[in-house]
Order: sequence, then C-alpha cells, then structure tokens
Amino acid sequence: MKNSKLLPYLLLLLTILTGCAATTANPMKINTGSVEPGTAVTMRGAEQKLLGTAIAVGDQLPATGLIAANTLEEVDLSQMRGKVLFLSIVPSIDTKVCEAQSHYLGEQGREMPAAIERITISRDTPFAQARFAKEAKLTDIHFLSDYKEGALGRSVGLLLEGSRLLARAVILVDAGGVVRYIQVVPELSNLPDLERAFVEAGKLVK
Repeated sequence: MKNSKLLPYLLLLLTILTGCAATTANPMKINTGSVEPGTAVTMRGAEQKLLGTAIAVGDQLPATGLIAANTLEEVDLSQMRGKVLFLSIVPSIDTKVCEAQSHYLGEQGREMPAAIERITISRDTPFAQARFAKEAKLTDIHFLSDYKEGALGRSVGLLLEGSRLLARAVILVDAGGVVRYIQVVPELSNLPDLERAFVEAGKLVK
C-alpha cells in the first residue's frame, strides 16, 4: 500500500480529475478516530444521532437483505462465508467525499489479496449505484443498496436519525462472518482511514 501520508494528496488529485474537487483551502480530511455504533457523529460540527442496534468487534454480522446494483438480487452478507468482507459504508455516492472513498477503495484496494471482497454500501438506489460504478469504471467492487428500509443501518447502529442515510464507516468481517474491525468516522465530511483498514483486512487473510 502507498504511504498513508500521500493519501490526502492522491484523493485531492483524484477529485480534481473527476470534476468533483474540494478547494485547496478546504481539502478532504482523513479521520483516524472512531465512535461507537449507536452513539452519534457530527456533520460539520452538528450532532447526528445513530439509530439501531450497535454492533461490536467479535459479533456475528447480522442477517439483512441488501440489493445488488448489478443484478437487483437480494444479498445477505451474513451468509457470505469463505472470504474477508471489506465493507465501505457511505452516506451517498453522489457526494465528493463518498466518491473519493469509493474510488480509493476501488483503485488502491486492488493491491489487497483476492480473498478480500470489496463492497460499497449506501442508501442510494441500486440504479444510481450502477450508474456511478459504470461512470467511475469501478467494475471490480460490489455495490449494495440499503435503500428499502435502512435495514443494515438499523442492524449495526449506523442509521442517521435525521436524514436516514448511513454513517460513514468501514467494517471488516472475517471468513467466518465475525466482525473484526470497525471505524465509524466521527465527522461525516471526513474520510475514513482506508490505509489502516487495508492493513487490518490483510491480517484476516489466511
């Protein structure tokens, strides 16, 4: 993986090239902190409560139905065994921070072992996700939609109270369906520490 110190600059260049640039005076920040699911995050300093049942490291990933963007079929992540699941959870793919997060997972995440399944989850419709994946040329990431009832968000404590979008987070699940790593980004406008998550995911590959 690239040196994490280069990540802000790579993301800034990426967003400029894709036409969704932050200004140089207000670059996207990588947040290395985390809050507990089911507590609260902020959006530019304003508190946003997290609804649902808080998940913790060591728990089994709960059963919830998500819709695959490419097939419109229902997917239950709790039944996906044998591979490490890298769950990149974003509020909406139609924002510059979520776009940068998804691009970084798709492009830099290709360096991770093939035994790691990269998945982006949001409450966007599967049609919006499919459009984004095609336009962004991110065809080797799975996009899953929680658009119906926010069932995944509720089952892990990541549903935002006001907007009913998902909080920004990374969850790693081992090949046996057990949650091994969680980062819930404290400030929604910040990026998660994907470089650390890449390293932690690699440790789960046997």
